[in-house]
Amino acid sequence: MKKQHAGDGAVVIKKYANRRLYNTESSSYITLDHLAQMTREGREFRVVDAKTDEDITHNVLTQIIMEEESRGQTMLPVNFLRQLIAMYGDSMQAMVPAYLEASMESFRRNQAQFKSAVEGAFANSPFAEMAKRNMAMFEAAASAFKPKSGGDAAGAKDDEIAALKAELARLQDKVDKLG
Repeated sequence: MKKQHAGDGAVVIKKYANRRLYNTESSSYITLDHLAQMTREGREFRVVDAKTDEDITHNVLTQIIMEEESRGQTMLPVNFLRQLIAMYGDSMQAMVPAYLEASMESFRRNQAQFKSAVEGAFANSPFAEMAKRNMAMFEAAASAFKPKSGGDAAGAKDDEIAALKAELARLQDKVDKLG
């Protein structure tokens, strides 16, 4: 079989009706664990239904997360999952993916500082303070997505979002200065 890459250089993985995954680059069958490892290594891949050629990458990645979560060491808190589920169908739903991507990208960029702060290596340092402020920002952002009762909810959400953007910009300036 011919090796295939998506137009963006991502490896094409074909998923067959029998649930088997076929890596067109290595010409071999693989498991979800292999895909999880490829993700950890930063390898780009696209999973397609072998029969219809439909892109099912999102579904497969979600399945990998479910398997990782079921192994006992959960990363997604129950409250977060409830809030996420509550956002489906909400007027703010369209904003959630971009917000989560930006949050994870910011976390990834600052991962070394977060890890050091959490482990206490820099107790009472700017890194520890940055971690506390980022956690406060994330909590404030999460509360911005909770429905408000009464009053001008749309205006309040706009104000909260503007405040969060300002705080994020301020924190990014601090991180840039520290770097």
